[in-house]
Amino acid sequence: MSNDEVVEFLKTHLQAIQDNDTQAYNETAAEDLTLYEWWVTPHRIDGLPFHEFMMVSNAERGMVFGAEGKAKSPTRFDLSNLRVQRYGDTAIASYTLLISTAAPEGVKVAAHNESRVMVKLGGAWKVVHVHKSPAWQAPHIQP
Repeated sequence: MSNDEVVEFLKTHLQAIQDNDTQAYNETAAEDLTLYEWWVTPHRIDGLPFHEFMMVSNAERGMVFGAEGKAKSPTRFDLSNLRVQRYGDTAIASYTLLISTAAPEGVKVAAHNESRVMVKLGGAWKVVHVHKSPAWQAPHIQP
């Protein structure tokens, strides 16, 4: 898989999340997926059920995943400063995720830094780990 193919796979995975498409999400993520999502909890999240619940709930309410709980509006994502590192059947993508949402008062953009680790398992690429951090300078000492 070339870096271009890794990027296309990553975009497919992220679009599944954006669309609340649990089937496509499960096809692109490993069952033992681990995540750190700073705005959800300061602890590691294990497995797919956590996001499946969020995605199904968001879809039922017409919400966009990751867009600060706003009702579904025209939304897009961009991968700023994307870098892909390849090591055999492992790829690491790091970038700043920009989620732009159209609102009556204008476009709002949410941003955070992400790293996603992808591994070829059984001939198919899967996201196995995600780490997110704020895209602003957070204090080293908790307030």
